[in-house]
Amino acid sequence: MPRAAGKPYCIAIAGGSGSGKSWLTNHLAARLAATVVALDSYYRDLSALPLAERAGQNFDAPEALDWDLLVPQLETLARGRAIEKPLYDFSVHARTGRSERVEPGAFLIVEGLFALYSEPVRALCGAKVFVETAGPVCLSRRIARDVEERGRTPQSVVAQYHETVQPMYEKYILPTRAFADLIVSGEEPVEALAGAVLARIGVAAR
Repeated sequence: MPRAAGKPYCIAIAGGSGSGKSWLTNHLAARLAATVVALDSYYRDLSALPLAERAGQNFDAPEALDWDLLVPQLETLARGRAIEKPLYDFSVHARTGRSERVEPGAFLIVEGLFALYSEPVRALCGAKVFVETAGPVCLSRRIARDVEERGRTPQSVVAQYHETVQPMYEKYILPTRAFADLIVSGEEPVEALAGAVLARIGVAAR
């Protein structure tokens, strides 16, 4: 597990919406005392658009992310320096105008749909993980999350899933599986998934 002195070892965790990426990330972060950067924080700010128009945007395509901010901030963390990460409000599809200071630790986990999409991001990561989960399982998890955490209705979540989420997964996200050096099933117990990642990076499970 090579790591330059004073710089974090970076782990990328990608996969479809509802695949279990955040579940695995949180478990690993607790084991490793890792810094986590969720790509969800880097959606483009749509506050200049009317709310109804914001809601109609495609949030499951790579251009929905602000790569011009994301990549430099990840590079800064990878050099061992702190960043001011933007805070995003999913209920109104806009940044809050506030930020959160993120300090790099010994480990950095980059988690999100497109964690393996960008070559500059992949180049920062010593381990690249893809979480693969059956579509019906992903949809049921997404409904539960978006209704509880993002103020959505089940009907709107299902409609969005079939209109954009699944097609964009097949077009943009599934192909990034080829860049992974570890593929795990999001339907397995999280302890087993975390153990596989820890073994991959040479850290004993505990």
